[in-house]
Amino acid sequence: MINVSFKALAASLFFFLITLTGFSQALTPKQIDSLVLKTMETFNVPGMAVAVLKDGKVVSKKGYGLQSLKTKKPVNTVTMFGVASNTKAFTTAALAQLIDAGSLEWDTKVTDIIPEFKLYDPYVTSEFTVRDLVTHRSGLGLGAGDLMVFPANNTTSKAEMIHNLRYLKPVSSFRSKFDYDNLLYIVAGEVIERVSGQAYDAYIKEHFFDPLQMDRATFNTQKIATDANRIDGHAPVNGKLELTGATFTKISDPAGGMYSSIDDMAKWVQVQLDQGKYGPKKQDSLFSEQAHREMWTPQTLIRTGKGAYNTHFYAYGLGWFLKDVNGYFQASHTGGLLGIVSQVTLIPELDLGIIVLTNQQSGAAFTAITNSIKDGYFGMTNKNRVKQYNDARLTHEKRADSITAAVERNLTASLQNKTPKPNLDHYAGTYRDPWFGKVSIDIENGKLNFTSEKSKDLIGSMQFYKGTTFVVRWDDPSLKADAFVNFSLDTEGQAKGFTMKPISPLTDFSYDYQDLDFERID
Repeated sequence: MINVSFKALAASLFFFLITLTGFSQALTPKQIDSLVLKTMETFNVPGMAVAVLKDGKVVSKKGYGLQSLKTKKPVNTVTMFGVASNTKAFTTAALAQLIDAGSLEWDTKVTDIIPEFKLYDPYVTSEFTVRDLVTHRSGLGLGAGDLMVFPANNTTSKAEMIHNLRYLKPVSSFRSKFDYDNLLYIVAGEVIERVSGQAYDAYIKEHFFDPLQMDRATFNTQKIATDANRIDGHAPVNGKLELTGATFTKISDPAGGMYSSIDDMAKWVQVQLDQGKYGPKKQDSLFSEQAHREMWTPQTLIRTGKGAYNTHFYAYGLGWFLKDVNGYFQASHTGGLLGIVSQVTLIPELDLGIIVLTNQQSGAAFTAITNSIKDGYFGMTNKNRVKQYNDARLTHEKRADSITAAVERNLTASLQNKTPKPNLDHYAGTYRDPWFGKVSIDIENGKLNFTSEKSKDLIGSMQFYKGTTFVVRWDDPSLKADAFVNFSLDTEGQAKGFTMKPISPLTDFSYDYQDLDFERID
């Protein structure tokens, strides 16, 4: 766990947490402290920042724990966290401003602004609008093409990425199904640049960060890397937390590149609760009320059950997830980077905003905190969300561990088996996927090695598994994304191509191996 003093503090405040299961009103700041500390201990999260806003006032806003297990510095309210996909709401708000100015419409065709934009289906290309860019209904699969920008050591340029969209095959018909994507938000950022004449990060700074005095919010990677008050991401590796590297490349800023503090995110959430208005007397506005309503209007339906709060509808708006919870409308979004996750939740009828920023990649942790706070305002009792989501997490991890353990047993058996092993010369060579680029499979010290030309994170050793399938283990274990590599052979037994599949069901969806189809070129 994190450290002895942290445990002692959590224990000393534990009696506050006991009251949560029977609490029927809003949590006090001390009870929020207890909830956060217990959650951090349960999910092994080094540091968090949490804010609760109600009726235009700050109920609680604090930093907890450590910025990094490396530096041991404490988190405070100006510590910078990666907010990841909570950036998307800034992208849609920027589009809303340009629409308010008459520079474009939500239903402007993308090709009117970016003529070279092209998808797999010519009809879809011709009909694709700005609205389609930000509503996850393109027909592409979950995370399609993310491996062009994820992990961060990828050299694919934005122009190359936009060009390569034409090679991504759809998995559903246009506008018929929700499948979360990041690449089209990058295209939305390019729309902002071409219409406004400003770089995306410069536009967001001038039109959002500066007016709201979000002084710690930034997209500047050098500033983030050298800031003395920013978190490191952490991921569990073999039962121990390890620091993680950068997640996305710079071109993905409009999808998830922003870093910010809890102080600054509280200002952003208050503006959302005030329908875009800000200033001492709410005399100024970032965007019109009409634009705000449109961003919170369902655009793409998502399948749902009643869940924890008797939910009847679930949809994606423009940069926001929308649903009903316990009879109230909720707008929310989560964000995830390697070793970092965040959640922003707004319930406008209660004038309530909840922000949770973390430096460990457990989504169950922020859900436990947010829902415990919501329960208090809903008057819901006898709900121990920390236990509920921890139990669910352990169940998922147990299932994933059983799958990976079975693979390890088969790999061990393969090494011990005296039956003939495949001739590695038949598999070594250079392969190419239309959008991902080249991969070299080389023989070194009697083993195959996988090396991606553009994605410098995806380098690892390969081991024979079964038939024509190998397992690749990445040199960086914190990626937690080892994969099956399944070769196809020609009539002479020579590999002519391969596909890939994640081993663990908990592998981040941005490792979209399922979209890869390599052909041998040498």
